[in-house]
Amino acid sequence: MADETPYSRFDKTDLILRDELAIDRTILANERTLLAYLRSAVALLIAGVSIMHFSQGGWFSVFGAGCIPGGILTALIGLLRFRKMHRSISAARKQLPSQQDAPRGE
Repeated sequence: MADETPYSRFDKTDLILRDELAIDRTILANERTLLAYLRSAVALLIAGVSIMHFSQGGWFSVFGAGCIPGGILTALIGLLRFRKMHRSISAARKQLPSQQDAPRGE
């Protein structure tokens, strides 16, 4: 059950071009999600450094200092989620029949 993917219920011969294209779209969506996580992480890091640099009050500096680990944590969560989804997508892609084995339409 641990190796079960969304495509494991299908026979290899049941997967068609539409399924391969869906996997390609999923790969691109996974990459966009990673970039969104990294963009948010960089924004938090920059905000934290800027707040700490320009703040005069004590609590404001604490807030800025909290943004920095928040940015690092956001980047780590994004990378972990990307790797997990990438492994799942790769497992689904391995189930697709190779282009050489696929029957050609006449």
